Amino acid sequence: MSQPIIKLTNVSKSYDDHNVLKNINLYVRRNEFLTLLGPSGCGKTTTLRIIGGFETPSSGEVLFEGMDITSIPPYQRRVNTVFQKYALFPHLNVADNIAFGLNIKKMDKGLIKEKVKDILTLVNLPGFQKRSIHSLSGGQQQRVAIARALVNEPEVLLLDEPLGALDLKLRKDMQLELKNIQQKLGITFIYVTHDQEEALTMSDTVVVMKDGTIQQIGSPVDIYNEPKNSFVADFIGESNIITGTMIKDYLVDFAGRKFDCVDKGFEANEEVDVIIRPEDIKLVKEADGMLLGQVVSVIFKGVHYEMMVTSNGISWMIHSTLMVPVGSKVGILIQPSDIHIMKKVKAI
Repeated sequence: MSQPIIKLTNVSKSYDDHNVLKNINLYVRRNEFLTLLGPSGCGKTTTLRIIGGFETPSSGEVLFEGMDITSIPPYQRRVNTVFQKYALFPHLNVADNIAFGLNIKKMDKGLIKEKVKDILTLVNLPGFQKRSIHSLSGGQQQRVAIARALVNEPEVLLLDEPLGALDLKLRKDMQLELKNIQQKLGITFIYVTHDQEEALTMSDTVVVMKDGTIQQIGSPVDIYNEPKNSFVADFIGESNIITGTMIKDYLVDFAGRKFDCVDKGFEANEEVDVIIRPEDIKLVKEADGMLLGQVVSVIFKGVHYEMMVTSNGISWMIHSTLMVPVGSKVGILIQPSDIHIMKKVKAI
């Protein structure tokens, strides 16, 4: 495992009486694609701006390869930032926009020309040197902004919701392109988004945030399959969240009956949140079900059907490639390994 290139230790940030970040501890490994994910106002962009040097923490420190850079200005840090608003210079063509930082450094003109040509090829815009910024689509402008940041050869690239202004298909295309660029260059990407699918698609590591705190850090698979609390389970993908009672280790009571599960370490008869993903619930014949229900709605989602099934006063969301008509009486089958038990405590 590679060593951390960036480390945040006990970082907090307040504006007047409002605590935006609360004692954040986080490290980022070299060559990692790490995503800060959460709803608006959770503190993810503030965390990115602190790493970039655009904000100074109220307390705590930021380390870069072990050196304290908390008070160092952005231009002295070995990082570059791509914002949602690309901030391209409208009076300069594509080549001059990309070369801006290199010209400030007074780099050799021939070398600048070669580097601009190479970086445009990397972002799939070969031959665009002389194009006007006004003539580019949103996706092309976004690639120019990324190229301008990458041509300076930063050790870390910070990206603040750079795909936010793009349409859905272009967003998906650019997700794959960004991941490919990151893997080709082998540099560290720290990415901010509120889009769960984007985070799961692109990242090596996902940091889920809420109300200025880190809720969970893990791989996309871990975050999705083993959420640490009901907030993470609900925010990452879709979940059925039901109140239940942990009778004892490996046995939980919810929806009017007892279920075997794989969780332990709870108090006897402790009230818990039961999390079950829609795709983990199977619809079967009534006689084969653990619960009995009735289909009340069906929506075709393209790759699956989303069905709402009522049972014992609970409305279940179920995803399946097989459609069951509205009004059908069905059995509901849930395997022990698909039942996730969460303590009923305030999200950390």
